[in-house]
Amino acid sequence: MDPREKHPGKLFVLSGPSGAGKGTICRKLLEETEKLELSVSMTTRSPRHGEVEGISYFFTEKEEFEEHIRCGNLLEHAQVYGNYYGTPKAPVLKKLAAGIDVILEIDMQGALKVKESYPDGVFIFILPPSMSELRKRLTGRGTETAEAIELRLGETLKELSYIEKYDYCVVNGVLEEAVARVKAIVVAEHSKVAFTAEELIASYKEEA
Repeated sequence: MDPREKHPGKLFVLSGPSGAGKGTICRKLLEETEKLELSVSMTTRSPRHGEVEGISYFFTEKEEFEEHIRCGNLLEHAQVYGNYYGTPKAPVLKKLAAGIDVILEIDMQGALKVKESYPDGVFIFILPPSMSELRKRLTGRGTETAEAIELRLGETLKELSYIEKYDYCVVNGVLEEAVARVKAIVVAEHSKVAFTAEELIASYKEEA
């Protein structure tokens, strides 16, 4: 088999502060990029109206989720407001083995856990263009109090210190430009040499 054509998929992990726009970037990438699929999380909370099993989340019971934790079946997991959330390992690895890229949109704590369990992932930090723009975006949502917004901004300053643990940093000032940069990262990662010179030479000799 041509070594240039047998590359597995890659896991792209997007994270960043709330309001940076990582969710919007993720949706645009899925719309515009072939062979890229979203990693579906697992949770113990009840389905909300309109949510679909296996598409929105994998819904499960607490006991089953804890068994997955014990067996090491999750790339990462966390407990939020009494419910578990996590990333199942098997579906991700199956897609990667089939040559399909997987994108995971997750908070920073989850991303760092994924890096421990799957260091071959590509970790991308999404940043707002400035703190003032981030404040504007959070305020514009109209879903949080002024106090909650200040707390989020404070957390963002703490999170910035972890940027060095990521492979790439993309500033989301203009959405189209940010999406284009992440697409460029995907292309660049697939252009890395993943086979030996001997394998490449052999594949060309077969064609000669």
